[in-house]
Amino acid sequence: MIKAARIALSLTAVVGVGATFAACGGVPGNAVATVDGEAIEKSDFTHWMNVAAKSTGQENAAVPDPEAGYKNCIAAKRKATPAPAKGQPKVTDSQLKTQCEQEYEQLRNQVLQLLISFQWIQGEADSMDVKVTDAEVKKSFDEQKKQSFPKEEDYKKFIKTSGQTEEDILQRVKLDLLSNKIRDKVVKGKDQVSDKEIEDFYNKNKSRFAQPEKRDLRVVLTKGKSEADKAKAALDSGQSWKSVAKKYSIDDTSKASGGKLPAQAKGTLDKELDDAVFSAKKGELVGPVKTQYGYYVFTVTGVTAASQQTLAEAKETIKQTLQSQNQQKALDTFVKDFTKRWKEKTECSEGYKTTDCKNGPKETPTPTPAGGEVPEQG
Repeated sequence: MIKAARIALSLTAVVGVGATFAACGGVPGNAVATVDGEAIEKSDFTHWMNVAAKSTGQENAAVPDPEAGYKNCIAAKRKATPAPAKGQPKVTDSQLKTQCEQEYEQLRNQVLQLLISFQWIQGEADSMDVKVTDAEVKKSFDEQKKQSFPKEEDYKKFIKTSGQTEEDILQRVKLDLLSNKIRDKVVKGKDQVSDKEIEDFYNKNKSRFAQPEKRDLRVVLTKGKSEADKAKAALDSGQSWKSVAKKYSIDDTSKASGGKLPAQAKGTLDKELDDAVFSAKKGELVGPVKTQYGYYVFTVTGVTAASQQTLAEAKETIKQTLQSQNQQKALDTFVKDFTKRWKEKTECSEGYKTTDCKNGPKETPTPTPAGGEVPEQG
């Protein structure tokens, strides 16, 4: 499938970039919103609502019809709703209408976010002198089409069933490319990190570059102390770990490998066992040690000393971390300003107000779809 344009300026997509509203104010009667005085026409809104409805994957999906009181939507849901089980109440028209209202609002908000973001991204690109050529758009489109639709007939079927035109897809590809170029321009030069910054980060975060001591073990875990005593006696008498673990151990994992428990880091075992393991001598048979899981008999078979990466060894990792942090900080700052500016330039008609409109409802902590895009069609 051809991916919808991400309309994203950061890893956590952005919904918006705006421009100041026309001095005269107001939204024309044939529009759902204006961005910097440019109308988003109802015909475009209706078109993308149909695309969004088809993208839900529901058979014969249609846009809920608020102006008609959702009659068609209610009727369709009534037809699709199974009869209630015996003794259970019938789903009412009021309940079905509520579902229709919720579906309409969700589709409406997604489509408005998409259409508004089209204007925001293009407007920001113009102000930053960021351009995308027709050749770049065609190249990206062709690559995505080839990857998603090896057969031409599959692409034609997608166009027919998705409700989109090729022009729609090209527009989304263009906006995706513009978004990427804007992002690249915002973070350009933000990958410069000094040796002093790297050294300071290392000194403040030394524990992140340390490896604790690790010990390889052979263990037998038993439910009771008497079984642990027997297991230890058997090992003391020269019986193999494999045979003793098979006979006495209740830990299936180590039991299957002759009692082996490799590379246990200090501080990761049950406290009683951890204390015993990291105070034991290599090769010494220890136990029984009581823990919340049962009784352990063990021996340390190998020791890997604790280690600390040097500054030189950690330098490249730290550099990449700081570069990423600096770029993300620049992007976050830009996105905050970008959203504020363009929201102030966006005014929406009654019945079409979203959190992207300066005259819309206040945003809530609930996440909204990335970039306000209509769900991808497949």
